[in-house]
Amino acid sequence: MYEGDVLAGNWRRPGKGKIPKVPAEMDLVVEDADSGFCGAVVACDKEAVTLEDRFGKRRLFPLAPAAFLLEGKPVTLVRPAAAPAAPRRSASGSVAVEGLRARVARQSRIYVEGVHDAALVEKIWGHDLRVEGVVVEYLEGVDDLPAIVAEFGPEPGRRLGVLVDHLVPGSKEGRIAAEITSPDVLVVGHPYIDIWQAVKPSVLRIPAWPDVPRGVPWKEGVIAALGWRMEPAQAWRRILGAVSTYTDLEPELLGRVEELIDFVTEAP
Repeated sequence: MYEGDVLAGNWRRPGKGKIPKVPAEMDLVVEDADSGFCGAVVACDKEAVTLEDRFGKRRLFPLAPAAFLLEGKPVTLVRPAAAPAAPRRSASGSVAVEGLRARVARQSRIYVEGVHDAALVEKIWGHDLRVEGVVVEYLEGVDDLPAIVAEFGPEPGRRLGVLVDHLVPGSKEGRIAAEITSPDVLVVGHPYIDIWQAVKPSVLRIPAWPDVPRGVPWKEGVIAALGWRMEPAQAWRRILGAVSTYTDLEPELLGRVEELIDFVTEAP
């Protein structure tokens, strides 16, 4: 209840002061002065505001001067100022650099095991790698890793990071990685048999990655268990196509790639 008649006299032109302008923020409760309709703001554009009353009924009103009452006093509703745009994010979650021009490549490199690993790293971290000038190359396996490292010739300012599949205690990959002792080389890995498993099953709408019996080629075994009628190359395109952001990948891979990027871009 208001004291007296708030509409008595020329209420749209009060004698003292000016009618305040109030942003029509969401959930602000106001009353349309002409009709008496009272409700909360649920939408607003440059010309009108939508109010919803306590019964869920909605009505549209023009943003006319002094057209509303707020706590019994005339106000002019105005469209709220637009919130500042959030910085655009890259697929890895980092702040995207607008108008990026790739910098000259560093001497440092990141090596991954295969073409699928390289494609996944490019899809999620490609923007970051171009910002930093880091090139990713693939090895087609790590059996010859010690010789590959020696040929690369790591030194301060020319670092090498290596991402290895199935790097777990007691594995062949673990024994090979242990042979690398240069302080300018970092070998890290994830526990998955193949990079495919680093993609969360939910992204592909499967309950889990299937177990493949020993002696059965892993990719072919996965395809058969999932009932996919396709070749491994087609299956990989399906998997990679389902990935769009870092949240689609398992943390065990995310952390290792970020670690490698930090290592090869660290000042000597």
